[in-house]
Amino acid sequence: MDHTVSRSHQPSVAELFNCLTDTYTCLLRGSFPKHSTAYVASVIVSVLRGPVPDRDEEQCSEAQWELPCIGVTVVRRMLCGVASQSLSAEVVSGWVEILRVLFDDMDLMSLLVHHFQTGDPIISHLAAKTVSLCVFYHLNESGIVSSIWQKKCVQVFHSSPAGTELDACLWSLTEVLKKLLKGSPQAALLGKLVEAFDCSLTALTSKLLLGERKEERQSLVDLTFSSHWGATVCLLLDLLEALTAASWMCETEVCLRTRTTIQSHSSALLMTVSCSCHHFVKKRTLLLLKRSLCQKLGEDWSTALKYNLRPDLSMLAQCVLTAVTDNWLQNVQVEPAAFFGGARHVQGDQGHKPDGVMLRAISLILLKSIELQIQRAGAAESPVNLTDVFGRYLHSLWGFLGQRRASLRARPHLCCWISLLFGEQDDDLMEAASTCLCIFLTYRRCSGLDDGAVLEAACASGCNPHCHFVLLLQSISFDHSILLDFLISTETGFLEYFVLYLKYLREDWQGFTASCGGMHVLACSSTDSCVGGRAALTYPAVPDGVEFSSCVQPVCWSPPVGGSGLRLVEYDSSDESDAEDVGNPGVDLVTSVCMRNGCNVIKRDNNGPSVSIGQKQPDSATAFLRECSSPLEQQASRLQSSKMAPLLGPATCETLNRAVVCLSELRRVVTRLHTKKLFPYNPSSLLKLLSQVEKCNQLSQLSFCSSHH
Repeated sequence: MDHTVSRSHQPSVAELFNCLTDTYTCLLRGSFPKHSTAYVASVIVSVLRGPVPDRDEEQCSEAQWELPCIGVTVVRRMLCGVASQSLSAEVVSGWVEILRVLFDDMDLMSLLVHHFQTGDPIISHLAAKTVSLCVFYHLNESGIVSSIWQKKCVQVFHSSPAGTELDACLWSLTEVLKKLLKGSPQAALLGKLVEAFDCSLTALTSKLLLGERKEERQSLVDLTFSSHWGATVCLLLDLLEALTAASWMCETEVCLRTRTTIQSHSSALLMTVSCSCHHFVKKRTLLLLKRSLCQKLGEDWSTALKYNLRPDLSMLAQCVLTAVTDNWLQNVQVEPAAFFGGARHVQGDQGHKPDGVMLRAISLILLKSIELQIQRAGAAESPVNLTDVFGRYLHSLWGFLGQRRASLRARPHLCCWISLLFGEQDDDLMEAASTCLCIFLTYRRCSGLDDGAVLEAACASGCNPHCHFVLLLQSISFDHSILLDFLISTETGFLEYFVLYLKYLREDWQGFTASCGGMHVLACSSTDSCVGGRAALTYPAVPDGVEFSSCVQPVCWSPPVGGSGLRLVEYDSSDESDAEDVGNPGVDLVTSVCMRNGCNVIKRDNNGPSVSIGQKQPDSATAFLRECSSPLEQQASRLQSSKMAPLLGPATCETLNRAVVCLSELRRVVTRLHTKKLFPYNPSSLLKLLSQVEKCNQLSQLSFCSSHH
């Protein structure tokens, strides 16, 4: 017999509860409930049709409030089970029939969207989750957007203030977009969905975000102080991220005609950061801008996003730089870092650490904007604009960071900022290092200056890639295994950065040697003891080499007692060292180490003992250099001019040798893994670059020894 809920017989709360519980249990077991299709559907509609009781009312029992929550949850579970195809063919047809009765015959969608405006946030959110699943299900099945849901959201976007109802509409639309973007997104469905909300979303974004005109900002100042504005704006930011990611995913933007994207409202977003009184809104906005400029939108909720086109972010970058010119950074308030007791406002500088997430986000936003701008200026071949962008905006960033973080302000060398600020976050560290490297290479290519002047300007702007790489090696204690983890990891962009830097390193070994000396002094010095000194790299016209602070003394390794030399790389300790080095002649023939009283070079043949060729065999070193005939060797020989002699001082020795050993060990390990087919990708190009870098070091050491004898 077909049992339905009639007006003459209303089941009790216990009967409704038991029916819903049995239905949910059957869904979990993959079976069909004992009640008929019509009865299950009528019970669900019955618990959702009436007004939601207020939990604060004394006469409201807990069961009466729980019934709408359970009813919505059962519907959502049915949609998930049918969509995932986890149910058997015999059972799934029964559940599909229940859904058909609910949505076609009993108009369940109207009941669900009606609960968007309920005062209870839990029921409102559960209804939004269920509606988003239903809309996505029907989009995939028929390609039709639910008219009831669309009408409700458009109406709310146009007229409703910040509150529970608007939050539910924003969340449900964002969730549908995210589901469409996962996997293999269909441009037609995305276009149809966004087109339905084009005008209403543009109006809503302009209404919630702080306006660009003064009168608009004044009219919204009271809104930003409302208790619900912050939560609603964060949901809007999530929607903007999904919309922008959708525009990047599609091969053409014709189907996405909405102007509600991050670039279109970049000025308003920057204004929100500087003017909002809600710390979490400022932080969420900064993270959105950072992910947009780093082209990582959607990484939190979809690992399958692959952008088919490189987006044009020039509008956003120009807006950021214009805001910085207008003192935007001075108006950004960075709250103290959160702790388990909650956030607290700190008056003045009491030594509390500021929010590192915000500082890193602001730094990356400005760095990526500078990169885009300097690339455009480089394409136009305008050295004046390049110098302006390279210096002025970077110094604005250093001033901002120095005011907010004392440890950055006290450092004698600006290049230290990147490791101090980004050391706690590997992905941001690699992004910042890669961006700085791209900025430097563009400036180097288009500035028209020689390498010495370019490196001097880079150090003065905190953007010397050699210093950044040496500091990275120092931060990991020159451990090649950590570099190997970076190469294998997919969470950072280390491989792209590493390959780009190695290509530059083989062209400018002299600059790398100078940075090793400068960073060695900084590592040995104390900031408090160097009040009047400055350990910096200098590249004057005459080869004065590295200028050290008078407050520190250079340190160099001493040879072991009773030994003729210190071998930093013991290839004999590896069982497969001979197999690894096949095809790389000359790469590990020479390993050098500086001593206090001179230079001692160790020459090792694979089939013979080690031979010292330092002071006693200058002719051998000269002959080796004379035999260089490949383009790489000729280029390296030209770089190792007489200017190298002052650079290879005792303070440079330790850091330089540890860096070379680290890269050499990395090459050996990667070669071994690749030989055993255990490396996740083909590292042939990387291994070639590492070998070339090792050869540059060997040639420079031989040139140094030859010049001394």
